[in-house]
Amino acid sequence: MRVVVAGGGTAGHIEPAMNLADEIMRRHPDAVVIALGTSRGLEVSLVPERGYELELIPAVPMPRRLNRDLLTLPVRLAKAVRETRRVLATCEADVLVGFGGYVSIPAYLAARKHVPVIVHEANAKAGLANRIGARFANRVAETVVGSLPHAELTGLPIRATIRDINRDKMRADALRYFGVSGDKPIVLCFGGSQGAAKLNAVMAESVARGLFDDVTLIHAVGGKNELPVSWNANYKPYAYVDRMDCAYAIADFVIGRSGAMTVAEVSSMGIAACYVPLPIGNGEQALNARPVVDAGGAMMCDDSAFTADFVRDQVIPLIASPARRKLMAERSKSFGRSDAANRLADLVDSVIQEAGH
Repeated sequence: MRVVVAGGGTAGHIEPAMNLADEIMRRHPDAVVIALGTSRGLEVSLVPERGYELELIPAVPMPRRLNRDLLTLPVRLAKAVRETRRVLATCEADVLVGFGGYVSIPAYLAARKHVPVIVHEANAKAGLANRIGARFANRVAETVVGSLPHAELTGLPIRATIRDINRDKMRADALRYFGVSGDKPIVLCFGGSQGAAKLNAVMAESVARGLFDDVTLIHAVGGKNELPVSWNANYKPYAYVDRMDCAYAIADFVIGRSGAMTVAEVSSMGIAACYVPLPIGNGEQALNARPVVDAGGAMMCDDSAFTADFVRDQVIPLIASPARRKLMAERSKSFGRSDAANRLADLVDSVIQEAGH
């Protein structure tokens, strides 16, 4: 079995591709999984770190306005398609699985009529690449119902280290890892690479005002942001949390952005949350969180409305109520899909079998 995955550029595209790759290798130890990417994306470091081969193709970002790049787009896209078709032929690919992003457009076009195609959409609102690929894909998978026509609901593949967490068994070790007692509700706050700054500012003001005095706050501020000076038994700021499995194992409540992976991981853990969608792109982060919020598994606050006063009036009272947290956690868990990698790998097996490879 030889599988090519395409989803470079951002961690949101790369991570689910690598998580699928891990599941394929678990099932089929003799399989070969190759990732497509460009020299511009995070895949240059993330893919080799996960132990997979990376094949680079020319980057062809889609111009947002009429300019010289738009005029040269056909030539650049044709070159990328030729390079991708060469990769697919050389590695004798049995299937191409695309996760969106500009790497996926030449991949879908190169595979068409040559290699079976599976499209996976992580967000509630599909991007251009997946809308194109879905038109002729053999199968289409989605994380949120209604993102693409004729899609099968699989959920978003998450890391095995997160998927396989037993919160009860890990709790004691995780408490020791962070050096906390666990006698107060534990709040985990993180904003990712792009969205941490606003959350950090609100957390800093909330801590200064004593709003978290009755909880333990574990705060990942982001490696590019300044680490707060304040550090005490209640407030644990980190540049980066290396052991998110430990953080999830003890978190009673999460405050974070609502990228597709964050929502998938938090829901699969069954943790109550306050999502603050990053106001970028086509509003996909708010759409990602909406189903679990509507199910009662989380609350949501617009970025502009997320302030220390909101934390005081809305977040703290919820955290202080074990009954409300428990109900929200149960509804979050019912929305989560920890078996998404398995479901998507089933599609891969099925498509390869149908193609007679």
